[in-house]
Amino acid sequence: MKKRNRVLALTVAAAMSASLLAGCGSSAQQGGAASSETTTGTAVAASDGGEDNIIRVGVVCSMTGGSAIYGEGAQNAIDMAVEEINAGDSGYKIEIVNGGKVADDAKDAKQAMNAYNKVMADSPEAIVGSFFSSVTLPMAEQASKDGMLLLATGATNADVTLKGSTIFRNCFIDPYQGKMAALFAKDKGFTKAAVIYAKDDDYSNGLKDAFIENCEANGIEVAYTGECMTTDTDYSSQAAQAVASGAELLYYPCFLDTVPLLVGAARNAGFTGAIMGGDGWDGSDTTGLSAQFDDCYFTNHYSSEDTAPAVQNFVQKYTEKYGTESLNACAALYYDAMYMLVQAAENAGGTDTASLVKGMTGMSFTGVGGDITLDENGDAIKSIAINTYVDGAVKWTETLGSDGKVVSKAE
Repeated sequence: MKKRNRVLALTVAAAMSASLLAGCGSSAQQGGAASSETTTGTAVAASDGGEDNIIRVGVVCSMTGGSAIYGEGAQNAIDMAVEEINAGDSGYKIEIVNGGKVADDAKDAKQAMNAYNKVMADSPEAIVGSFFSSVTLPMAEQASKDGMLLLATGATNADVTLKGSTIFRNCFIDPYQGKMAALFAKDKGFTKAAVIYAKDDDYSNGLKDAFIENCEANGIEVAYTGECMTTDTDYSSQAAQAVASGAELLYYPCFLDTVPLLVGAARNAGFTGAIMGGDGWDGSDTTGLSAQFDDCYFTNHYSSEDTAPAVQNFVQKYTEKYGTESLNACAALYYDAMYMLVQAAENAGGTDTASLVKGMTGMSFTGVGGDITLDENGDAIKSIAINTYVDGAVKWTETLGSDGKVVSKAE
């Protein structure tokens, strides 16, 4: 068995080793991983990387509140992946700390740090999560100081991986997603767009900025930019101004809880054009609004209708076990994360944190989310799915490659 309860000094040594192994990370990353200062006020337990073949993993996601559907998908997906991996012949097994349960970040930064400390107390070799940038950013900063590998799943803020060389992600970043939305708009022939975004949300701001920048670069006029708050329930004023602007496309880069409100308000205001959002739309409730969601689109990490064998195998198994309610991109990302950790162990020949960091650095991986290559920052260069709605149900329309060109399309 491994000796597991080394104190912070050993963690710092592991962090320095990981920094050297990471090779071509940015200077900001190199400096972050080697820091010995901790902001949590507690000594951090670290694994010493002994000889067993078990990868101990802490998992964090939102398990309560309005985003609990993501946490449900994450828990189901890791349960399924761990069962498959541990029954397979890779030579490696995964053990989920915290009694096999996903630690709840409640989509709150303070609660996220409590969840991080909770799983760290069980001496993991890696942490997977979280799905939201706002809660992942403080965890990434602390993980870098602790020399801990953090594999973010869904946290699209560009700053996440810049926290240190032990931080990676298997999702695309906001600038990339916003760019792809603009290229999709160009391909559809739109020449005038309106944007409504939540000014109190980093995710919404990041997508808004990237979308506007790339619209302007591709000859699309942004005729109206309106602000809202994440707590708003009335969008009638912004919707009316979007209609008055003459826009053919309305971009709303916000999360699923407010999407039905915005779509309903836009249609009630007379907006007949296309409405588009980002991956935060995944799981939006279209009940009673089926007609209003016609000609709506959102970018996402994958589509359950993609014909790729890896996708269909995942969808079939997941549906048989858990049904379709929580079959979302979050589930797919957490599922892939488990397999990426196994590949990292295979690449480096070890399950300790430093080996996993080495094996993850520059990784090329094929999974449910498609072909992924991790760049010098630990960001995923990958394809992006475009989904639409038919009778209120999400339908895949096409998948764009990293160059913005269609690589596959629904028949």
